[in-house]
Amino acid sequence: MKKHIPPEILHAKVVAKSRLFQIEALDLKFSNGEERTYERMKPSGRNAVLVVPITENGDLLLVREYAAGTERYELGFPKGLIDPGETALEAGNRELKEEIGFGAHQLFPLKEVVLAPSYFSSKMTLLLAQDLYPEKLEGDEPEPLELVRWPVAQAEELLSHVDFGEARSITALLLALRELSGR
Repeated sequence: MKKHIPPEILHAKVVAKSRLFQIEALDLKFSNGEERTYERMKPSGRNAVLVVPITENGDLLLVREYAAGTERYELGFPKGLIDPGETALEAGNRELKEEIGFGAHQLFPLKEVVLAPSYFSSKMTLLLAQDLYPEKLEGDEPEPLELVRWPVAQAEELLSHVDFGEARSITALLLALRELSGR
């Protein structure tokens, strides 16, 4: 396998900024001498979690939440940023309590993923949560999230559901199903 040498960053500058995001332009020089300017979201240093909670009865617990990007309500799994000082497992348990009113005695890491690595550096840890117990924490959502129970036995139908289209939720579901079938 060929060893790849990362390009040299000649210059980096913020070219656009909003309340939430900063776009950074990177002037790069590749090992073959080629120079290009790439744009990316400036790294924030914060990662995130997404949790697939499964009840004792075999139900997946999802939330229906407004997504500004698609301008509609989307069905997906609880997720959120990892707070400073938190581990991914701690953040996953906190997000469960904030978004669906349950904690988990068992959290299993499934995989760490990156969404669009050409533009983003933040990683998301996908988790499987079992042995759930009721506990509610106040979240930061602007409206109450709708809790949706979906039988894990009907996961194929969920994959076809028009409102269940977020790539990270689909990936997490497939990895959780693989984990459960391997036990």
